[in-house]
Amino acid sequence: MASMTRTRSGTIPSMETSGDEFKDNTIIVVFGASGDLAKKKTYPALFGLYRNGYLPKDVHIVGYARTKMDEEEYHKRTTSYIKNPNNDPEVAAKIEEFKKLSSYVSGNYDDNASFQNLARHMEAIEKGYKTRGVNRLFYLALPPSVFVPVAQHVKVCCYATNGTNRIIVEKPFGKDLQSCRDLLSSLKQSWQEEETYRIDHYLGKEMVKNLLVLRFANVAMGAAWDKHSISSVQISFKEPFGTEGRGGYFDEFGIIRDILQNHLLQVLSILTMERPVSFASEDIRDEKVKVLRSIPPIERKDVLLGQYVGANGKPGYLDDDTVPKGSVCPTFAATTLWINNERWEGVPFILKAGKALNEAKVEIRLQFKDVTSGIFKDISRNELVIRIQPSEAVYLKLNTKTPGYAFRAIPTEMDLTYKRRFTDTNIPEAYEALILDAIKGDHSNFVRDDELDVAWKIFTPILHWIDGREGPRPKPSPYPYGSRGPKELDSFIEKLGYKRGTGEDYSWPTTNVSSL
Repeated sequence: MASMTRTRSGTIPSMETSGDEFKDNTIIVVFGASGDLAKKKTYPALFGLYRNGYLPKDVHIVGYARTKMDEEEYHKRTTSYIKNPNNDPEVAAKIEEFKKLSSYVSGNYDDNASFQNLARHMEAIEKGYKTRGVNRLFYLALPPSVFVPVAQHVKVCCYATNGTNRIIVEKPFGKDLQSCRDLLSSLKQSWQEEETYRIDHYLGKEMVKNLLVLRFANVAMGAAWDKHSISSVQISFKEPFGTEGRGGYFDEFGIIRDILQNHLLQVLSILTMERPVSFASEDIRDEKVKVLRSIPPIERKDVLLGQYVGANGKPGYLDDDTVPKGSVCPTFAATTLWINNERWEGVPFILKAGKALNEAKVEIRLQFKDVTSGIFKDISRNELVIRIQPSEAVYLKLNTKTPGYAFRAIPTEMDLTYKRRFTDTNIPEAYEALILDAIKGDHSNFVRDDELDVAWKIFTPILHWIDGREGPRPKPSPYPYGSRGPKELDSFIEKLGYKRGTGEDYSWPTTNVSSL
């Protein structure tokens, strides 16, 4: 029988103490409750927190949307994506409990009367509280076109004067630097920065949150984390499906706004920031802003754009009826960023993202420099790979002697795959982790206003070029549905010094030494 190894846990005091946690007397309002984001992400996350005992005591969830529906239809929608594949009676019972602590209000997003009705609904719930203070958390699962009017009406009509108020805002935060500044300015007229939680769900992913511990709790990692050891860094996002009828929405934003400017840039900032004074939220975000300010705007020569075409029985991007005819919107982009500071000067950071590719994967790949020449020839480079999804893992590619009489070096791996190592642990969904952070009053994994500003400075020039604001729009390179991307991708990466070894796709191999 296998034995369980007890390990001693290290503590991180600055992340474990907060006097601002909502512990009782709490209402969570979900705006856009009838929409896809709410039913697919927000409500399943809230249920996950409820099931595991992380929501405040006697919490009440209020859904709000324009859709007119009764309580039965509301509960049907909000629980339709909650998973219970084995029909576990305990989970089924929890779902029924979850329904009972949730109610629905229908109303418009642009008139005071609707929000006053919502306020009366909340006040009726709060009359049952034993103490006077109340907590209200407003979650905007809404398109950006209604962010500002909803935030303003909530402040005027639904803001609790005898308690604490917080507002969670979803991306996108604008389309370029100026539109972002306009949005931030409008929201700040109603909500203070410390009340605002701008959500980027990648900051809630387990392996992204783990970057801080991997980097700063391991001397072995820190010693090689700079330009002297690392040759290049790739942060990749791959989806195996296309726009699937959502091309009209996608065409308005494109792959860079959708993935690179927010998700992947957030990963880069944590990967490259300096050690913070503490793990308090402002200390972490200060360091992220510092490293982002060291990145100049991306140049056109450092960009590769692609658009998928039909292949293998799958339609191309332009075959989607919702896509404007003749669109040159990129569905794939690779960009190279340079960090002009002492630690990272000269190291290329390649951000890649694409739809309709050969697999689903998000990973960070740090390739180290060549070993000193002389005693080895044609030896593989070391690589540290952090797989964010699916199947979270960290593995280090290194060289070792072939077992037996021969004295040769072969590449192999040191592997930490979470589902094999942590067999009794369920990793929470990113939205669960972030909603819990907002309940606790922890801003660490949310995007600060100055962080957004500097992020848009990096990407706005190439976005304006792609949008055709500075001459003809660039035409993306075609790539077949189900491929790795444009054919120019390998040369784009290799010119930056990346050396392809035994292949990017990781598997746990069994090496037949006799065949070497």
